[in-house]
Amino acid sequence: MKYAIPVNGGILSAHFGHCEQFALIDADEKSKSIIRKELVASPAHQPGLLPPWLAKQGVQVVIAGGMGGNAISLFQQNGINVLLGAPAAEPEKIVIDYLNGNLVTGDNACDH
Repeated sequence: MKYAIPVNGGILSAHFGHCEQFALIDADEKSKSIIRKELVASPAHQPGLLPPWLAKQGVQVVIAGGMGGNAISLFQQNGINVLLGAPAAEPEKIVIDYLNGNLVTGDNACDH
């Protein structure tokens, strides 16, 4: 399973569409371990660009702090599941917590 987490300064970015990088993490759900992590620069912000771009990267799940409703729909149309309300933490910790059923999420941090 491949996860994408928007990051600024090495931790989850509160504003999904304006992050510096994406942590692309391949994880094994059975062993609950990270196989590979890659940091890729986020493309310049353009509405509707990120869902197909991340789909081309092989991403199956996006874990974010917040995201607008239109973006959520676009991700779903591209076959990507979205989990919102994740805390500001290192991407590896977020994925490991998610795999172990320990990820505590809050409200969607985005209001548009």
